[in-house]
Amino acid sequence: MIFKEKTNYVLLLIVIFGGFLIFGVSENIKGPALPDMQVELSLSDGKLGLLLAINSFSFLLACTFTSWLINKIGVKATSILTFVIMAGSGVLIYFSTNFPSLVGAYFILYLGNGMLEIGLAIIAARLFTKNTGTMLNLSHFFYGLGSTVAPIVAAQIMGWEISATVLGWREMYMIMLAISLLPIIPIVLSRFPKEDGTESEDRTSFKKLAKDPIAWLIVFALTMGVTTELGMAAWLVNYLVRVSAWTLDDASVMLSIFFFSFMLARLLLGPVTDRLGYTFSIIIFSAFAGITSMLPIFLGDSFAILFAIAGFGIGPIYPTMMALLAKKYTKGTDTAITFTVTLIGIGTVITNLLVGYIIELVTNLSLRSTYEASNQLGMQAGYFFLATTAFLCMLTCMEIYRRLKKEKNLL
Repeated sequence: MIFKEKTNYVLLLIVIFGGFLIFGVSENIKGPALPDMQVELSLSDGKLGLLLAINSFSFLLACTFTSWLINKIGVKATSILTFVIMAGSGVLIYFSTNFPSLVGAYFILYLGNGMLEIGLAIIAARLFTKNTGTMLNLSHFFYGLGSTVAPIVAAQIMGWEISATVLGWREMYMIMLAISLLPIIPIVLSRFPKEDGTESEDRTSFKKLAKDPIAWLIVFALTMGVTTELGMAAWLVNYLVRVSAWTLDDASVMLSIFFFSFMLARLLLGPVTDRLGYTFSIIIFSAFAGITSMLPIFLGDSFAILFAIAGFGIGPIYPTMMALLAKKYTKGTDTAITFTVTLIGIGTVITNLLVGYIIELVTNLSLRSTYEASNQLGMQAGYFFLATTAFLCMLTCMEIYRRLKKEKNLL
């Protein structure tokens, strides 16, 4: 019996770690594909932006119903369906011949991605009842690993030559997303843990969450933390090229160092969060991220390495907050995760739009003599906003800490 339990635990670890790896891959193989896709299908920048916006909508849509689906058909069936949808989207992308068919295929892919994020979060919250911070940080390390290797492998596949034919973005998507079928094997062989709490408690938890100030503080803190994470990944290369006049290659190396420190933090700092407490740990991580993100803006190019080092603070914020969520809402965890992730998705769409508008607004104010100089100031203003979101995450977590201490329920 003990052997069977250990075997089942290992199978579930393979599902979670493999799932996060595939999640990272599926979200980040588009980088090398987009330029060729844009040329081949004659897509304007506006259409490309629309495609990415539809992806976000599809992802959020999946976040709203996945918990309900798990309650209806079970986490095992939902997980199998998720991976089949993702693999199927690769086939649909392969057969895309125009913009509408590509939009439809991408919509299906990001529907699968959204289901995967919620599903993995729920399985992990149920399974990792001990050393939750360590195990969730380790799980998200595999997402970072997938995100790091995905663009490299995708670019390599797009250069493969088979029977005198060079593979393109269509073939790459079909091959890369086909690996989504692999986790189905351990899913079928394993038994999934059930949620702690009754079904009626789960149904009423949305109302409880909506009335719980700590739930909203968690949403806001995590929205700020994720904004810092996504903003750094999206704008670092642009910032270094435009403000510091770096070459594209040098700026890309700095981004790689950022992702490396981001991954390393998730790999190594999990045990620290279990020892110090989740809320206190996030206060430290977000403060470190804010300081290291802001200093180079004022101190100049020679301190640019601090942008990359900020990854050590940014990396553990999301998984540690998920650990806090799982411990705070042990009854109704599924709904708490759905509530939080959905609202974060909406919030980060707004905040990431704000970054672009801040850059554009400050640039158009023409506070410097040339457009290039004004644009540099705009980029600095945008990055200042990103650093500020890390500090807002810190301040919000300080309030969460105060409230939990008052409740004598420090986590």
